[in-house]
Amino acid sequence: MTLGMQGISLIYLMAAALFIFGLKGLTHPTSARRGNFYAMAAMLIAISVTLLHPAVKHYTLIVAGLLGGALIGTIIALRIRMTAMPQLVAALHSFVGFTAVLVAFGAYLDHASGVVPSGFLLTELFVGSVIGALTATGSAVAFGKLQAILPGRPLLLPQRHFLHLILTLSMLALGADFILYGHLAALLLATLIALTLGVLLILPIGGADMPVVVSLLNSYSGWAAAATGFTLGNHLLIIVGAIVGFSGAILSYIMSRAMNRSIISIMLGGFGAGTSATPSPLAAATDQGIKSAAVEDAVFLLGNASKVIIVPGYGMAVAQAQHALKELSETLGHKGIEVQFAIHPVAGRMPGHMNVLLAEADVPYEQVFEMDEINPEFARADVVLIIGANDVTNPAARTDASSPIYGMPILEVSRAKYIFFVKRSMKPGYSGVENLLFHNENCSLVFGDAKSVCEQMAAELKLAA
Repeated sequence: MTLGMQGISLIYLMAAALFIFGLKGLTHPTSARRGNFYAMAAMLIAISVTLLHPAVKHYTLIVAGLLGGALIGTIIALRIRMTAMPQLVAALHSFVGFTAVLVAFGAYLDHASGVVPSGFLLTELFVGSVIGALTATGSAVAFGKLQAILPGRPLLLPQRHFLHLILTLSMLALGADFILYGHLAALLLATLIALTLGVLLILPIGGADMPVVVSLLNSYSGWAAAATGFTLGNHLLIIVGAIVGFSGAILSYIMSRAMNRSIISIMLGGFGAGTSATPSPLAAATDQGIKSAAVEDAVFLLGNASKVIIVPGYGMAVAQAQHALKELSETLGHKGIEVQFAIHPVAGRMPGHMNVLLAEADVPYEQVFEMDEINPEFARADVVLIIGANDVTNPAARTDASSPIYGMPILEVSRAKYIFFVKRSMKPGYSGVENLLFHNENCSLVFGDAKSVCEQMAAELKLAA
């Protein structure tokens, strides 16, 4: 059975509306699950209707691809850890980019056997292939950095900006040749340059900027999908690609504002290129005049506090400590202690990373506060417990004009009466910048695995009760 084009367009419009409702649902934890269901329903409708398109004549390869993709996707979804979610997102962006490249070349070869493609179509093919190639390799490099296959610190090539400019101008010149004359070799060379640029543009970007980079690559993948939609004449791909492109760009802008840096400065790279501190635990802390504390010391002050603020960071994600932290917060709550969670917009390795982890552990939404809401509360807190959140709590962002993170808004944890910072070692945050908070009189470091430390704190607090 096939559907007419008008019927297909109408159903595509319905699917697009569901995608929009899904995106709307993802704006708040309470509606995120519903938003995911809307998006899944939209994708199911889109795939089903596409299979009924008059142009689809054979189903063998399509069904094989669907079953293979569904099997791989299901296995990955069941096995993926929340700590690996950022690199999974980067990998999926890479797949979208490579798909756009393949569609562009496939469409060109399909048209080359018949009518000479128009300049408009050739422009679509060039844009789709180039954006797709940039997204593909750029996301692959981001995946490598997040997965620690590649170094997280910036790799600064000599004269890199001049090299980028030459490659970009060469790519545009080849694009003009392809659009004017339809030479396949020009499209191939332009795509190879775009693949190279994707690598070279992301390598100089440090790990602290990865949340913004992942968001920006998400935007690129949306534009690649939109360009593919124009090539295939698929209205749904155009709509959804534009939605993803704009939403990713807006989110990148919001996050860069949260870091008090411009998108351009982030994409130029070099942030956090200084040398990192030598990773060593208690001895290094003592040598630097930094105080350390035992779990028992932290438990004593936590148990006698009236207000505690917990600041989760990537250390919580690495240790999978969110459930232990939930147990600790509940134990404190049973003792009549007010507990709040403070979230920085760029904490973790992707937008909303900490919110997702806390929601997974069923931490009540009303206890979770964003930076602007929670900052005035730190002065009223008896204890702040930080779980591996380095850069977003570093006072150097406000006091050290020579620091790479100077000017970035931070969680003002130093205003609390006392601070316990749970860390596994003396290594700095992903930016490679030493945290000046450790030298404060009201700050002590508790060394150990975040999950074990939080579980021990909860157990001792229960015994103390």
